[in-house]
Amino acid sequence: MKHMASAEKKSKSNGSSTKRKGPSASHYVVCVKNEDYPASLELRKIYTAMPDRTAGKHGLMRIVDESGEDYLFPADYFVAISLSRAVQRAVRMAS
Repeated sequence: MKHMASAEKKSKSNGSSTKRKGPSASHYVVCVKNEDYPASLELRKIYTAMPDRTAGKHGLMRIVDESGEDYLFPADYFVAISLSRAVQRAVRMAS
């Protein structure tokens, strides 16, 4: 089992994992554009964005959808927003 634990540790450190790490690892954005993705993105909807440095270097943002899965979209389709703790709880409960 030690071997598996060390393998897991390696995979977490490589920066390519998209595993959700909780509210502190994510932030909220609002969709302001959906021209190429009208079926996937709703205008003015609040989404959770996950950190992804590689995607950011390419002008993309990792967004969590209603199913809990994350996908890459153009970063300029979103604007970062700050939410009060009460609103953050409500958004988490709704998803």
